[in-house]
Order: sequence, then C-alpha cells, then structure tokens
Amino acid sequence: MTRKEIYKEIEGMFGFVPTFIKSLSDSTLGPEWELMKKVELEEGVIPNKYKQLMGLGIHAVGKCQYCTLFHTEMAKLHGATDSEIEEVLEYAKNTAGWSAYVNGLQLNYETFKDEVRRACDYVRAKQAKKAA
Repeated sequence: MTRKEIYKEIEGMFGFVPTFIKSLSDSTLGPEWELMKKVELEEGVIPNKYKQLMGLGIHAVGKCQYCTLFHTEMAKLHGATDSEIEEVLEYAKNTAGWSAYVNGLQLNYETFKDEVRRACDYVRAKQAKKAA
C-alpha cells in the first residue's frame, strides 16, 4: 500500500492520521501500521480490553507518559472501568516492588522457582480435592 492508501485507512479508523504515525518513514509506515492493527486494534485470543490494561500496567511501571495515556484511553474505549484501571495500577505497583525487592536481595533463582511451583502444585491439589 502507498502512504496515501495507508493514511486513508487510518483516517477511516481514527478520523485523522495521528502525528506519531505521520512521523514514520515510508519504509516503516506499512509494516508498523499492519503490526499496530494486528496487535493493538484487532480482537485476538485476549480481548482488547485486557490487552490494553496489560499495556497500561507495563507502561505505568516503565513510566512512558505517551504509552500510559494511549493504553488508558484504549482500555476505556474497550470498556475498562475506573476501578479496573486502578486495580491494574495497584497490581503493577505491587509487582514492580516485589521485583525490585527479590532482585535486590539476589535470592537464589532455583530455590525461588521451586517454591513458586510447589505453592502452585499445593493450590491445584486443594482445588482438585474441593472439586471432587
């Protein structure tokens, strides 16, 4: 597709061509637009609302104001509530904190891996017993 054809498609989707897309070179515009449609805009195995909430959590921790805004607005567009957005941000804050803590302590990774799997196996066994 030509730049003009891509712009026409984008205008049909968004009503205009955003500056961040206009800034792409001719050689990357087509591939980037196709990737954006597939990953960010089309429904996939994971519903768009949840993909956008994941993106919000990732970029809130990474502190990218552009991506945080984009994923917040896209999550709302796909039906995310203020409560869901707040919970994602609480989760991102919590997991980033634990990551800093266990990495900073330089805990033995093999021990950590074994303990996580043991805990999950225990919970699975309890769930199976309860279901039976």
